[in-house]
Amino acid sequence: MKRRERTRHLIELGGLVVKSGLIELTKDDRATLYGAFLELAFTLQAENREQVIALWHRQGSRALHSEIEAKGHATGGAR
Repeated sequence: MKRRERTRHLIELGGLVVKSGLIELTKDDRATLYGAFLELAFTLQAENREQVIALWHRQGSRALHSEIEAKGHATGGAR
C-alpha cells in the first residue's frame, strides 16, 4: 500500500510541474528542470526561508483558486 501512495504522490507532483508550464518553458529539458529545482532548494536554505515559503504558498493558492473558479464558470457553475 505504501508503494501505491508514493506513486500517487509522485504523479501529483509531476502534475504540478506540468500545470506550472515548466515543461513547455524549458522545452522538456530534464537537466534544466533539475537545475531549476536545485535553485529552489538552494533558495530555501536561506535565512528568509519562511517568508519565501509564505510568498510561494500565497501565489500557488491564488493560482489554484483561480483555476477552480475558471473550471466552475466553464461548466456553468456546476461542481
